[in-house]
Amino acid sequence: QVHVVESGGGLVQAGDSLRLSCAASGGTFSTYAMGWFRQAPGKKRVLVASITWNGGSPYYAETVKGRFTIDGDKDKKVVGLQMNSLKPEDTAVYYCAADICSGFGCYGSRDLNFGAWGQGTQVTVSS
Repeated sequence: QVHVVESGGGLVQAGDSLRLSCAASGGTFSTYAMGWFRQAPGKKRVLVASITWNGGSPYYAETVKGRFTIDGDKDKKVVGLQMNSLKPEDTAVYYCAADICSGFGCYGSRDLNFGAWGQGTQVTVSS
């Protein structure tokens, strides 16, 4: 069973930086991509950033472009999210997710399918 664990959330002030980390583990498996989602109170969970291991450019939501940076290691199955210039509207529970793959599903270009999720970590940005 795949386990996804996030860390690094907390309470910061507007303008501060924070780094989230995530690791996927549990048996033998591969990932096609990993990503970060967030869910603010009363709102839907949305994709913030994702990284695929096929060499394509990372994806960023418009609301975080230029402020957040995603990085990771395919072999270690880890991903990080560096968040700079944080705003109160960034306040949310942040979830890490992994797109588990096997065989040919680990290669080429395809739609992302995040099937393994972490429990989430709270990020609160005060004004």
